[in-house]
Parts: sequence; structure tokens; C-alpha cells
Amino acid sequence: MTPPSPSAPESTTGPRLVAARGDLSSAVERALRTDRPPAYTEASLRRADPWGEDLQLALYLLYELHHRGFEGVDDDREWDPDLLRLRREAESLFLHALHTALPGAPRSVDEAFAPLLVEEVNPAGGVSHHLENEGELWQLREYAALRSLYHLKEADPHAWAIPRLTGRAKAAMVTVAYDEFGAGHPERVHARLFADLMTDLDLDPAYGHYLDHAPAPLLATVNLTSLFGLHRALRGALVGHFACVEVTSPPGSRRLAKAMRRCGAGPAAERFYTERVEADAVHEHVVRREVIGGLLADEPALEPDIAFGCAATVLLEDRLAAHVGEAWASGRSALRSPLPAADATSHT
Repeated sequence: MTPPSPSAPESTTGPRLVAARGDLSSAVERALRTDRPPAYTEASLRRADPWGEDLQLALYLLYELHHRGFEGVDDDREWDPDLLRLRREAESLFLHALHTALPGAPRSVDEAFAPLLVEEVNPAGGVSHHLENEGELWQLREYAALRSLYHLKEADPHAWAIPRLTGRAKAAMVTVAYDEFGAGHPERVHARLFADLMTDLDLDPAYGHYLDHAPAPLLATVNLTSLFGLHRALRGALVGHFACVEVTSPPGSRRLAKAMRRCGAGPAAERFYTERVEADAVHEHVVRREVIGGLLADEPALEPDIAFGCAATVLLEDRLAAHVGEAWASGRSALRSPLPAADATSHT
């Protein structure tokens, strides 16, 4: 196996705030820039599209206060009661939209996960299938820029489940998290490996750098983990999300590793996915048998929540795949604004 390449030290400061996309995100942005309460109206909340750019960016900005924060924003704003009140209103709209979009959502773990254990040969809109077989380097770069908002903090929201679990479920969750966070080796932390992938693709690996490029369907997938992670009442849904990610990761990672290799993206770009194929295959069994099994043994009433967390994850991933597939099929960027061209000589 190729040894990991040296990585630049991670920044300890948060990313810069980005421009608003509507009334709610403008209220959040101005509040964070001016250290004042957010100015918004009930009418703006009623008008907000729960899937739209404005609400999803507002939620992302509010959730990020619990992660890295933002450059120039006081850390105390994380628990600002006025911001928390707006966050609660916005995430209630998001959660209601999720439930509305899943009227026949599975109620059992077996029903929720059974379809994920049978891999489709080439599903319509499958982004990893497209990238594996015919994707171009510019599309790989777009995909990495999109996913960077999740992968550069990978496993962080899931770690919020640990203090809310007991016994088998807690022990197993910590076992998987230990691997996700590098098993004692900072250069092998999954977020660091993804930063190395970005460097190979001539992308900026700084945390949150591509937020302004990210469309609402991508923001929704990232916001889902924070929504589940920050609420103890949604701990079952968080475990469902975690298990869904681990179950679906190995086949997708295998295809993406091939795509990186076929396009000559670079060794670090390929390594991020090849390492996930084996690691997440092991994690899948631990999560299904011990994390879910242990949680159901302790709290059987949470089974519908676990199933909902899985179904919501699939729903949002499907929405993102449809957005990306439609854009690329039309020859357009899937980002809100295209990336600068890569240096064609970087890997020659």
C-alpha cells in the first residue's frame, strides 16, 4: 500500500461567511457579522421552501456554529438564544418536509435496510456509476468539492451519538469511530485523507471552502447529520443515518476508486476510496449487529426512528444524485458556480 503523503497542518480557524441566498440566510449572516439578533419575520418563515437554497443555507450556517464556527464570529454565538430560536423554527420545517416526503417510510430496521443490501447494477441517476464508467476529471473535481462539506468533518456529527448510547451500542460506536478518526494516527483521519484527495485534484482542502459553490440538495445532506446529531430525541435517527452510510459506502467507494484511477486523479485521490472499501465493509457488520442491535436491545421503541433515519438519508442522497445527474447530462456544472480549471500538468 502506498504510504500516506504528508499533509499540511489543519487550520484551527473557521471558514469565512458566505453571501446569503434569501431572507432567512440573510438574517443569519447579518446576525453573525454584526453580533446582533437575527431579524426575520414569521411571514419569511412561512414562505421558506424547506428544500430551497435560503433555508438550507440558513440551517448550515446555524449548525456550523456547533462545528468549527466562522472566522470573526464569537464562539459564544453557538448558544445565542435568538439564533437557537431561529434554528428551531427552520429545522422544524426541514424535519416536517422529510416526514411529508416519506409517507410510507419503513417502520422496521429490516424493511429499511433490505433494499440497501442488494446492489443495483446501474441505477438511473447513479453518480458513482457514471463517474466509474464515463465521468470526466472536471466531474470528479465537482463531486469532491461538493462532498468536501461532509467529508472534511466526517464522523464528527455521528460522534454526538456516543454519550447518548449505552452498553453494546456505545462500545461498538466507539470502535467504528476510532477507525474513522485515524486509529491513533492523525494522518489517517478520514477527513485528512479526503483533504489529501482534494489536493490531488487541485482543489482547496480548507474546511468549508466550497460552501458558496454548494447547492441546496448538497447542503440538505450535510444538514441532516447535524439535525439528527444535535437532538437527543433523534438519536435513533442518527444511528439509522450512520448505519445507512456504512452499508452503502463500500460499493460506491469501489466505483469511485476506479473512477479516480481511470481519470489519473492521483494516488491520494484513489487511496481515500480504496481504504474505505475494506474498512467500511467491516464497519457495516459492526454497526448492524452491535450498534443497531445493542440500541434495540436497550430501547426497542426506537426502531421506527432508526428506520426513518435510514430512509431520510436515502431520500436526500437520491435528490442530490438527481440534481447532479440532470446538470451533467445537460453539460452544466452541478455547482452554483463552476470551479476554476485544474492544472492539467499536475499528475503527469
